[in-house]
Amino acid sequence: MSQANTAGTTSSHAVTYPRFLWRAVKLSTDGPWFFYAWMTLLTALFLVGVHAWAVQVRDGMAVTNMTDHVSWGLYIANFTFMVGLAAGGVMMVIPAYLYHDDEMHEVVILGELLAIAAIVMCLGFVMVDLGRPDRFWHLIPGIGRFNWPISMLTWDVIVLNGYLLLNLHITGYLLYKRFRGEKPDKKWYLPFVYLSIAWAISIHTVTAFLYCGLGGRPFWNTALLAPRFLASAFVSGPAFIVVAMLIVRRVGGIPIGEAPIRTLTGIMRVTILISLLMVVSEVFTEFYTGGSHIASAEYLYFGLHGHYALVPWVWTSIGMMTLAAILLLKPRVYDNKPLLVAACCLAFVGVWIEKGMGLIIPAFVPSTLHEIVEYLPSLSEWKITVGIWALGLMVFTLALRVSIPILTDQESLYLSRGRRA
Repeated sequence: MSQANTAGTTSSHAVTYPRFLWRAVKLSTDGPWFFYAWMTLLTALFLVGVHAWAVQVRDGMAVTNMTDHVSWGLYIANFTFMVGLAAGGVMMVIPAYLYHDDEMHEVVILGELLAIAAIVMCLGFVMVDLGRPDRFWHLIPGIGRFNWPISMLTWDVIVLNGYLLLNLHITGYLLYKRFRGEKPDKKWYLPFVYLSIAWAISIHTVTAFLYCGLGGRPFWNTALLAPRFLASAFVSGPAFIVVAMLIVRRVGGIPIGEAPIRTLTGIMRVTILISLLMVVSEVFTEFYTGGSHIASAEYLYFGLHGHYALVPWVWTSIGMMTLAAILLLKPRVYDNKPLLVAACCLAFVGVWIEKGMGLIIPAFVPSTLHEIVEYLPSLSEWKITVGIWALGLMVFTLALRVSIPILTDQESLYLSRGRRA
């Protein structure tokens, strides 16, 4: 009897799963006019990025402004930020599953979908940073030399791809069971949810270790780097999700309550202050004690020997994050949606600058030869970066377009609404 039931279940899945995939394709390609306009814009930006990358592959990294002195630029800066954005998605999972917040549980999938899109962008930024992308197979275990567990780059490859697979499994399983009208079996997703919480912390910790383990770059040699990464990740992730929830509620008509927005706003109030405190602590340690390794920090914050390229960037970041903190500390800021969106956008952009241009580039200036070679991204780098961001937003948009109707049992309504539009 057991074998008969197993055979029947397998046969049922063989029929239902293709239907599930077909419905996902239909949902992702059907929508109102503003959905098509948004996707058209993202596709155009993505194609601009693809063209710029093709030129870079043809002509080499000479089309970028990176040099032997500054070998990591805008691509790795965005990679670092995206790892944090992926880790920040866990701030939806922790209240839902560890603290049993039922209202947060209803929208937790937004954080998991954000993690998937962010990891896709991470992989994209790593790919375009390779001078010879055709040699990426050296990173594949069993084919190339993986250098595990010695290499921190190897650990980064493992944790990022592992986190991507975890979130794909969790979201895919929950959506498939909802599509079938069945209650999810906890043993098939709950252990993976708890694992993803620890894994989210590990992906940014490993990335921080990758930097602070480089002894030749004293700007990164601080024990505070990993906690600082996590604190800023728990600012940018909730900031993006809050704005996404407000857009989904307004445009898609999805009944998202106020409780998740209040919870994430409360998290941001704390984490943005911790993040700013860590920046102040770093600045105090560097400048009050002085020493031979102060040059990179001096170049970043005040300029060095007439070179000031990064000074406007870092002070813009500090100003944005400070203003965002002031707005978030305003009583009941979550009731004033324009103010809340402004605070989230300021925090998001501020963290992007602080973790990107304000963290990666200064470590290379001055160089190990004590030469000052400044770096600002070239037009090709900006085009490729915009293209990868467009790809990530397309992934996130399509994932939302597929997930929300299935989770709210409104697939037929969404399809008919799209045809009418």
